[in-house]
Amino acid sequence: MPGKTTPRKPVKAATKKTAAKVTLPRKAATPSARKVAKSPTKKTARSTKRDATTSADAVPLLSGGNPQIPKGFGDAPVQAYIAAMPGWKSAAWRRLDALIEEAVPGLHKAVKWNSPLYGVTEGTWFLGVHCFTRYIKVSFFNGAALRPVPPGKSKMPRVRYLDIHEDDAIDETQFVAWVKQASKLPGERM
Repeated sequence: MPGKTTPRKPVKAATKKTAAKVTLPRKAATPSARKVAKSPTKKTARSTKRDATTSADAVPLLSGGNPQIPKGFGDAPVQAYIAAMPGWKSAAWRRLDALIEEAVPGLHKAVKWNSPLYGVTEGTWFLGVHCFTRYIKVSFFNGAALRPVPPGKSKMPRVRYLDIHEDDAIDETQFVAWVKQASKLPGERM
């Protein structure tokens, strides 16, 4: 309407220790202007979550500490994922990765959706891994057919999970038995 003024919105301008209030017209306070006005020296909450690593050469960690590895086929991307897993998870999965390789000759590996996948034929997977804040989740895609059935249930009737926490004693004999059984069952095309 003619004659009406646009209400003004206060925006904080950053200084080293104190923030002074600066009033900008509403139209001038575009999203990028607001971002700069908040604090040019601080990272935004969104960028802090995405850039969980400090080195430029390091692999960024996504939510829950899951390494962000580009999609790739073969052992190299899986080894990059394992190397980037934070803390105790890297050593734990390196051991289980070696057990899987020993148990299944001619194994195919890939990283898709930031998760390592294992299969007997390329493009068909029987096992997947995902890194969470406090544990590693192993997904047996046809796990309901394994004996004994892995303990973690899924919303998908055929899938079963094995959650591995830092202080868990892993029954390697049982794990290898599940891997061998799973590798002989029909896998998931992904």
